[in-house]
Amino acid sequence: MTRRPNTPASPRGSAPERQIAIALSHDIDSGLAPTVVAKGYGEMAEKILDLAFRNDVKVRTDPDLAQILEVVEVDCEIPLEAFAAVAEILTYVYRANDRMKVENREGEPRDDR
Repeated sequence: MTRRPNTPASPRGSAPERQIAIALSHDIDSGLAPTVVAKGYGEMAEKILDLAFRNDVKVRTDPDLAQILEVVEVDCEIPLEAFAAVAEILTYVYRANDRMKVENREGEPRDDR
Protein backbone atom coordinates (compact mmCIF):
# COMPACT_ATOMS: atom_id res chain seq x y z
CA MET A 1 0.00 0.00 0.00
CA THR A 2 1.26 3.43 -0.72
CA ARG A 3 0.18 6.93 0.06
CA ARG A 4 1.78 9.67 -2.00
CA PRO A 5 2.23 13.33 -1.11
CA ASN A 6 -0.50 15.73 -2.23
CA THR A 7 0.42 17.20 -5.60
CA PRO A 8 -1.99 20.16 -5.53
CA ALA A 9 -1.54 22.88 -2.95
CA SER A 10 -2.50 21.67 0.50
CA PRO A 11 -5.28 23.43 2.43
CA ARG A 12 -4.03 26.35 4.50
CA GLY A 13 -2.23 25.22 7.61
CA SER A 14 -1.91 21.54 6.72
CA ALA A 15 1.30 19.83 5.72
CA PRO A 16 1.47 17.56 2.66
CA GLU A 17 1.24 13.86 3.44
CA ARG A 18 4.47 11.86 3.55
CA GLN A 19 4.83 8.99 1.15
CA ILE A 20 4.51 5.65 2.90
CA ALA A 21 4.94 2.12 1.61
CA ILE A 22 3.67 -0.90 3.51
CA ALA A 23 4.45 -4.47 2.43
CA LEU A 24 2.20 -7.35 3.43
CA SER A 25 2.76 -11.09 3.42
CA HIS A 26 0.13 -13.80 3.59
CA ASP A 27 0.38 -17.58 3.68
CA ILE A 28 -3.03 -18.74 2.49
CA ASP A 29 -2.52 -22.20 4.01
CA SER A 30 -1.62 -20.93 7.49
CA GLY A 31 -5.09 -19.74 8.44
CA LEU A 32 -3.49 -16.62 9.92
CA ALA A 33 -4.16 -13.02 8.99
CA PRO A 34 -1.77 -11.20 6.64
CA THR A 35 1.18 -9.54 8.35
CA VAL A 36 3.06 -6.31 7.79
CA VAL A 37 6.57 -7.33 6.71
CA ALA A 38 7.99 -3.89 5.90
CA LYS A 39 7.02 -0.25 6.09
CA GLY A 40 8.76 3.02 5.59
CA TYR A 41 8.39 6.69 4.80
CA GLY A 42 10.07 8.90 2.21
CA GLU A 43 13.31 7.40 0.92
CA MET A 44 12.64 4.07 2.66
CA ALA A 45 9.19 3.95 1.01
CA GLU A 46 10.87 4.46 -2.37
CA LYS A 47 13.25 1.56 -1.65
CA ILE A 48 10.36 -0.72 -0.66
CA LEU A 49 8.48 0.19 -3.84
CA ASP A 50 11.58 -0.25 -6.02
CA LEU A 51 12.16 -3.71 -4.55
CA ALA A 52 8.52 -4.63 -5.16
CA PHE A 53 8.60 -3.44 -8.78
CA ARG A 54 11.90 -5.25 -9.48
CA ASN A 55 10.39 -8.49 -8.17
CA ASP A 56 7.05 -8.14 -9.98
CA VAL A 57 5.18 -7.76 -6.70
CA LYS A 58 1.74 -6.22 -7.15
CA VAL A 59 1.53 -2.67 -5.77
CA ARG A 60 -1.63 -0.75 -5.01
CA THR A 61 -2.09 2.86 -3.97
CA ASP A 62 -4.74 3.09 -1.26
CA PRO A 63 -4.40 6.07 1.11
CA ASP A 64 -7.22 4.94 3.42
CA LEU A 65 -5.76 1.47 3.87
CA ALA A 66 -2.26 2.91 4.29
CA GLN A 67 -3.58 5.11 7.10
CA ILE A 68 -4.99 2.05 8.90
CA LEU A 69 -1.87 -0.07 8.37
CA GLU A 70 0.76 2.56 9.21
CA VAL A 71 0.16 2.03 12.94
CA VAL A 72 0.73 -1.74 12.67
CA GLU A 73 4.20 -2.84 13.74
CA VAL A 74 6.36 -4.91 11.38
CA ASP A 75 5.81 -8.67 11.87
CA CYS A 76 2.33 -8.07 13.30
CA GLU A 77 -1.00 -9.15 11.82
CA ILE A 78 -3.24 -6.58 10.17
CA PRO A 79 -6.15 -5.23 12.25
CA LEU A 80 -9.71 -6.42 11.75
CA GLU A 81 -10.79 -3.12 10.18
CA ALA A 82 -8.31 -3.72 7.31
CA PHE A 83 -9.50 -7.26 6.48
CA ALA A 84 -12.05 -6.37 3.78
CA ALA A 85 -9.69 -4.11 1.84
CA VAL A 86 -6.75 -6.50 2.14
CA ALA A 87 -8.94 -9.47 1.16
CA GLU A 88 -9.94 -7.63 -2.01
CA ILE A 89 -6.29 -6.99 -2.87
CA LEU A 90 -5.22 -10.56 -2.09
CA THR A 91 -8.05 -11.98 -4.21
CA TYR A 92 -6.77 -9.94 -7.15
CA VAL A 93 -3.16 -11.02 -6.53
CA TYR A 94 -4.01 -14.72 -6.18
CA ARG A 95 -6.05 -14.64 -9.40
CA ALA A 96 -3.24 -12.86 -11.25
CA ASN A 97 -0.73 -15.42 -9.97
CA ASP A 98 -2.98 -18.30 -11.07
CA ARG A 99 -3.24 -16.78 -14.55
CA MET A 100 0.54 -16.49 -14.73
CA LYS A 101 0.94 -20.15 -13.75
CA VAL A 102 -1.46 -21.22 -16.50
CA GLU A 103 0.34 -19.01 -19.03
CA ASN A 104 3.69 -20.51 -18.07
CA ARG A 105 2.37 -24.07 -18.43
CA GLU A 106 0.54 -23.50 -21.70
CA GLY A 107 3.02 -21.08 -23.22
CA GLU A 108 0.38 -18.52 -24.16
CA PRO A 109 -1.77 -16.03 -22.27
CA ARG A 110 -5.24 -17.00 -21.13
CA ASP A 111 -8.10 -14.60 -21.87
CA ASP A 112 -10.54 -14.60 -18.93
CA ARG A 113 -12.81 -11.88 -20.30
